[in-house]
Amino acid sequence: MTQIPHFIAGTRVPGESGRFGEVYNPVQGTVAAQVPLATADEVERAVTSAQEAFPVWSALNPQRRGRLLLKWVDRINENADELAELLSNEHGKTLEDARGDIQRGVEVVEFAAGAPHLLKGEFSANAGTGIDVHSVRQPLGVVAGITPFNFPAMIPLWKTGIALAAGNTFVLKPSERDPSVPVRLTELAVEAGMPEGVLNVVHGDKTAVDALIEDPRVKAMGFVGSSPIAQSIYVAAAQHNKRAQCFGGAKNHMVIMPDADLEQAADALMGAAYGSAGERCMAVSVAVPVGEATADRLVDLLRERIDQLTLGPSLDPASDFGPVVGPDAKERIERYIGIGEQEGATLLVDGRGAEVAGHPDGFWVGATLFDHVTPDMQIYKDEIFGPVLCVVRAEDYEEALRLPSEHEYGNGVAIFTRDGDTARDFTSRVDVGMVGVNVPIPVPIAYYTFGGWKASGFGDLNQHGTDGLKFYTKTKTVTTRWPSGAKEGSSFVMPAGS
Repeated sequence: MTQIPHFIAGTRVPGESGRFGEVYNPVQGTVAAQVPLATADEVERAVTSAQEAFPVWSALNPQRRGRLLLKWVDRINENADELAELLSNEHGKTLEDARGDIQRGVEVVEFAAGAPHLLKGEFSANAGTGIDVHSVRQPLGVVAGITPFNFPAMIPLWKTGIALAAGNTFVLKPSERDPSVPVRLTELAVEAGMPEGVLNVVHGDKTAVDALIEDPRVKAMGFVGSSPIAQSIYVAAAQHNKRAQCFGGAKNHMVIMPDADLEQAADALMGAAYGSAGERCMAVSVAVPVGEATADRLVDLLRERIDQLTLGPSLDPASDFGPVVGPDAKERIERYIGIGEQEGATLLVDGRGAEVAGHPDGFWVGATLFDHVTPDMQIYKDEIFGPVLCVVRAEDYEEALRLPSEHEYGNGVAIFTRDGDTARDFTSRVDVGMVGVNVPIPVPIAYYTFGGWKASGFGDLNQHGTDGLKFYTKTKTVTTRWPSGAKEGSSFVMPAGS
């Protein structure tokens, strides 16, 4: 059985724990590889490697670090086909979707290469008589990231690109479900000239996570995953005097006003709900048409389009989406579909029992559509993380606005309308962190921050953009005075400042 190793101090390192996770090929429904689950000692070695690399890496001027990041981008682009195929084979998303996963990550690394400008401090001359004050941004030291299975390239690149540009060194614990791409990305960083130990990868479970949290040399934790674990890591990091940014689940809504272009809205919903089998933090899982006529027409359009969807192998260009990541994901999603039936929602399209010719054991779940879902139902409250779209009919605009605003999660939301005043009011009042107007998913842009509110995000700074550089640096303020030589004697009062 193939084993996917750790990557520590510039080289692949086999696991020593004797404990392994299973990495599936979701199309075949078979175990394709094993991934070692690290011991606390193995995590300690990875942290030591990063700690030893920190003085050299942080001493490089930001421009030189930026050049190395751009060389890394070149190596990623040169190997993009290999990376995309690795990603598709372990995750199940289509090859084109995998390429997008990589590209969205690369764009943040490209942005991070411009960090010399963004890391500049401030200067004030004559803040007091003969006194100047300036500030500098300095790296934290060793930082760690715990990243999810659904974007095995993009989110590791988001976190490492910004952290490394700021002068930190990094220990990455990727998802054990699809770990090959993070290891290969780290190997490419070394090939690009990044010093050994600057970027390390350890695989693992709670043992590895706890070891990272408890190691005092790790100064910051970044996490993306479920909300309960995000909150747990956020609290534990604070208890160990670390800063943390932890992003959790989502239940993204799309409001469709009566004046919207319903054909356009239905097309947008299809990709947003069923792309990547719904395994995206920005998937739209709740459609909120306003008014019965809008709802009836939208549901008809969705059913027409679902009939034309192609569920198939990840590497087949004809596939609109592929399997879900593992047998537990398939079981969970199908269980929620059953719950929705029991709760009284109208199951218009049932994705359970989906089959793909030639791949009888794959983890297939077809596109699923519920109508007449209500806010008290579990399928509305919980993040299903699969190709399941719930239609919640709203009587008017105010009810449609309340639904995402009052939901536990506050990651992303969208509104489709032709009316600028409605859109302006919605973007101002909705209690959600990212908003799309006639855009189904607020797409992550490298130079803007990305992250949700409420139970979708713990911490006051979001990912990438300028927030990322603030998170991965600390500010030092320096007050300077050069005495003229005249002796003034001791003073025992608080200086007035001027």
